[in-house]
Amino acid sequence: MAEKFDFNKGLSELEDIVKTMESGDLSLEDSLKRFEQGVILTRQCQTALSEAEQKIALLSAADGYQAQQPLDKES
Repeated sequence: MAEKFDFNKGLSELEDIVKTMESGDLSLEDSLKRFEQGVILTRQCQTALSEAEQKIALLSAADGYQAQQPLDKES
């Protein structure tokens, strides 16, 4: 069974990758590896956020509450 994704840990790892890549001290190979890791983490974070949003919508609907506006989605 797959381990549950830890959003906060994933976000922290993503921030570390960005800082490392912005330093400009990586070789091309290392930069590509880090970029790939970053893409994977970004997708995992987006999935976790989407699942949380769906859960909030379900819980709110169960109570008869409807949000006035959908949650903002930044691109």
